[in-house]
Amino acid sequence: MAVQVAATPVTRRRFTVDEYERMGAAGILLEDERVELIDGEIVEMSPTGAPPAACVKRLNRLLGRLAGDDALIGVQDPVRLGRYSQPQPDIAVLQPRADADATAHPTPADIFLLIEVADAALAYDRGVKLPLYARAELPEVWLVDLAGGRIERHTEPRDGAYRRVDVATRGETLVSAALPALIVPVDAILG
Repeated sequence: MAVQVAATPVTRRRFTVDEYERMGAAGILLEDERVELIDGEIVEMSPTGAPPAACVKRLNRLLGRLAGDDALIGVQDPVRLGRYSQPQPDIAVLQPRADADATAHPTPADIFLLIEVADAALAYDRGVKLPLYARAELPEVWLVDLAGGRIERHTEPRDGAYRRVDVATRGETLVSAALPALIVPVDAILG
C-alpha cells in the first residue's frame, strides 16, 4: 500500500540589499567572493574567462576616454536596484556625483548605461539580468555577445521588458541613446 504524503509548500527567504551588505560587513560573505544579490537570492557569478576580461578592459579604457568628465565608469561594481537586487554589471556608465559614489552604491537614477559582457553566461544575462534591469527602468543596457560577434542595445524599458533592441556587428558603430557622446565602433569592443 502506497502512502501519500501531502506536499508542504516551500517558502524561500529573500534577503534585502541591507541584509546582504550586513552579511558582507560581518564576514559571512567574503570580500573576494564573486556573488551578487538578484531578486533577494545570493547568486554565484560565473568565473571570468580571458576573452570577457579583455573586453571589459577595452570597454573601460574606451568609455572613460569618450565620456571624459560627463560620466563615471564603474567596472564590476555593485548597483542597487531596489530593495532586493544589487547586481554587479561588467560596466556601469554613471552620472558623476560629488562623492564619486563613496556614500552609497549607484541607484537607477545614477545610471546612464549598463553593459554585460557575455561568453558562457549569455543565457543568464539575457534571461535574468536584462529583465531585472528593465524592471528597474534602466534606460539602456548593452549585451556584448562575444561568441556571436555582436552587441545588442536594449532601450525603452516598459512593463519589465525592453521594447527596443538594436543589434550591431563588426564594422558598425554603436551610439548610446542615454549618453550620445558615446559613439563606439563595435570592433573596438569585440577586439
